[in-house]
Amino acid sequence: MSRTSRSLRNRTKNTIATNPSSPRRVRARTSRTGRIRYAFDNSMSRGTPALVAWLGAASLVLILAFATVITVFNLREGKAAADGHKGFLNELFQTMLHALDAGTVAGDAGSWPLLITMMAVTVAGLFMISALIGIVAAGIDARIADLQRGRSQVVESGHTVMLGWSDAIFPILSELAMANESSRRAVVVILADRDKVEMEHEIREKVPDLRTTRVVCRTGSPIDIADVALSSPDEARSIIVLSPGGADPDSDVIKTLLALTHTAHDGPPVVVEIANPDNVGTARMIGRGRAIIIDKRSTVAKLIVRTSRESGAAAVYTELFDFEGDEIYFHQDHGLAEQKYGAVLRHHENASIIGLLDCDGVALLNPPHDTPVGESSLIVVAGDDSMLATLRHSCAEVDESAITASVNAAEGPSRVLLIGWNESTKTVVAELDNYAEPGSVLTVLTELGEPQLPVLRNLVATIQRGSTTARKRPGDACHASLGPGHRAPVLR
Repeated sequence: MSRTSRSLRNRTKNTIATNPSSPRRVRARTSRTGRIRYAFDNSMSRGTPALVAWLGAASLVLILAFATVITVFNLREGKAAADGHKGFLNELFQTMLHALDAGTVAGDAGSWPLLITMMAVTVAGLFMISALIGIVAAGIDARIADLQRGRSQVVESGHTVMLGWSDAIFPILSELAMANESSRRAVVVILADRDKVEMEHEIREKVPDLRTTRVVCRTGSPIDIADVALSSPDEARSIIVLSPGGADPDSDVIKTLLALTHTAHDGPPVVVEIANPDNVGTARMIGRGRAIIIDKRSTVAKLIVRTSRESGAAAVYTELFDFEGDEIYFHQDHGLAEQKYGAVLRHHENASIIGLLDCDGVALLNPPHDTPVGESSLIVVAGDDSMLATLRHSCAEVDESAITASVNAAEGPSRVLLIGWNESTKTVVAELDNYAEPGSVLTVLTELGEPQLPVLRNLVATIQRGSTTARKRPGDACHASLGPGHRAPVLR
């Protein structure tokens, strides 16, 4: 066995030494010729600038070569030479004209060797110019395609950044367009993991009137630090992080918040939308004081409950929370630091003061009249933020004797019908229990799921199975539970 192995090793050694296609010979040949080709391939792969540079070098070599041939062999004779069209620099210039402009050859005169040489320069120049046009056109197409991909850096300041994509983006854009109506160069930058052209097309369809606001879309992952940097978040006026939806939307929202706050504790304020109330604490910890956390489920539940208890409350909330009509603003440079709150209530004619915002960011709505204003900002209701700098002083007299205090009648037990059940209903029920008087009745009508009611202090809740879309007759269980002739708020 050892003799056989030794003979095989010797045979392999001899083959490698004599075979021209052996690995050692391949390496030797590659080291001589392959390095130049490898360097050339690398330079060509750098894109349009490298291609134009190589084409320019080839054109220069071509012009020098033909100019040298004409000068060395003295091809230009006769009238052209007598007129001074002779010499290497002149031949270099003439050759360059023939290479760049094919029509120059029509004006040539001289011997046939000169004409043939100039014709050859012209033909070679045609190939060079054609190649240059193709390279430039391909480079422009590549640049346009790159811009359409939405991967270029946004160079803006004072803009609004929106990270993520959801159905909420369209009403938010509509509100921002109304809020920015007094600004001439308002910009909203949207960064989402979607195609840039698709985002722009969908925005044009669903938000056709953006007024003075310009929307810039960029494609990238909101949880990637490098992609988030494309939107220039440090130069923004504010940042909005949208909940993307799905089974666990808060996971992506928290990762996006980490990408925003990983390097700096300060910066523009960040408004974050959280779907699950259990994740609010984590988002606040990561936000480091910069993030304003919107608990979507709890906020919507509170609005539903309060608008169901007070007739017309929905119109008031809509008027104050959207940017059509009057809105709530914080007025800082008011010049009323020495005044008491009661004295500034009727100070402005075209704005209504409803509270104070202290230096710690705590809002005090309708505080006692002897509260000093000091360094606090005024919470005002005004038509637009552009009006705050030119608020007119009110000169109207107020007859305080006509002001009377009303006494609210005591509220008795109520009956509430809640139709349907989803992940937010448990929060709605808990909020209803906070406002209800002891002995109030809650009836939940649902046909899907297994409702798990929270611990209730004031409500007596019952769950009934039935269709939430079919119209019931007066004798059915749902009407019997509410009682005949009883008016009760209905929640869906």
